[in-house]
Amino acid sequence: MNMKGRDILTLQELSPGDIWALIDECFKLKGEWVKGERRRRDLEGKGVLLFFEKPSTRTRLAFEIAAASLGAHPLYASASELQLARGEALSDTAKVFSRMVDCVVARVRSHGTVEELAKHCTIPVINGLSDSHHPTQALTDVFTMFEVKGKGRLKVAFIGDGSTNTCHSLLICCSKLGLDVVVACPHEFRPKSEVLEVVMKNCDVSGSRVEVVEDPIVAVKEADVIYTDVFVSMGFEAEREQRLKKFLPKYQVNRELVSKAPEDFVFMHCLPAKRGEEVTDEVIDDPKHSIVWLQSENKLHMARAILRSVV
Repeated sequence: MNMKGRDILTLQELSPGDIWALIDECFKLKGEWVKGERRRRDLEGKGVLLFFEKPSTRTRLAFEIAAASLGAHPLYASASELQLARGEALSDTAKVFSRMVDCVVARVRSHGTVEELAKHCTIPVINGLSDSHHPTQALTDVFTMFEVKGKGRLKVAFIGDGSTNTCHSLLICCSKLGLDVVVACPHEFRPKSEVLEVVMKNCDVSGSRVEVVEDPIVAVKEADVIYTDVFVSMGFEAEREQRLKKFLPKYQVNRELVSKAPEDFVFMHCLPAKRGEEVTDEVIDDPKHSIVWLQSENKLHMARAILRSVV
C-alpha cells in the first residue's frame, strides 16, 4: 500500500491496511537490523527535520538514528531556536520547511500546531507527540504486542490516566485492528469523549471491544497486556499532588494488581516512568513479564518503518 507523502497525525487518517503495512514493514526492517544489515540507502539525500517543542529521549533518538540509518540527514531544531520564537507565523515556517527538507517530525504542545503544520507543509508531517495524540508510540506498542504475543486478538488493559495522548492513540490503533481494550481510570480522567466517539465507530467495523471502567482489577482479568503511563504528564506538573490523590493507591500497577491477571500477561510502559507512582520496581523490572525495554527499542524500528513508508 503506497503511503508516500502521507501525514501521520492521529492514526485515524490511516486505514487498517495502512497500519498493517507499517507493522509488516517494521517486522521486515527489524529483521534486517538484527542480522546486522543496519544501513539502507532508501532515503539517500533526503532531509528529516525534528521540530520539537518538548523534551524527548526515545522519540528523538529513534527518529535521528532511523533517518541516518536510511541514508537521510536528520536535523534537530527546537522551537526556541527558530524564528518562531520571535513571532514568525507557523504557516510561513511550514512553507520554509517544505522547500528545505523532505519530512517533519513534530513534537508539540498543542495538537493544533501539528494540524497547522500539515495544512501548510507540502511534505509529510509525522506527529511525534501532541497534547492529545501520540501515534508513533501506539504503532510501536501494537508492533511490540504482536512481536511478543503473536498477531492474534489481544486484550489490553490500560490502567491510570485515560485522558492522555498515549491512551488516545492506543485506543485508535487497537480499535482499527480488532484488538480489545479496557481502560481503568477515575471518572474525571476518562478518554476524551470525541476520541471515544471515533473509537466506537472503529469498533463497529473491526469488531474490537472497548470499555472504560473504574476498577483496575476488572480491567486486568484475562488481559494479555497491562499498560500504564505516568499520572502527571508534561504540562500538568502544577496538578501533581491533586492528581496523585486521585490515582494512588488504587491505580498503581503493583504485584497485588498483576496477580489478578493471567500468568502469561506482559507489562508495557511508554516511559519515562515515575517508579513508585504508576508502577512499582518489582513490576517494571520483572524479567518474566516486563517488555518495557523491548518496547523502547522498538521505537527505533517503527521510526525506520514510518520514514521508509512516507518519505
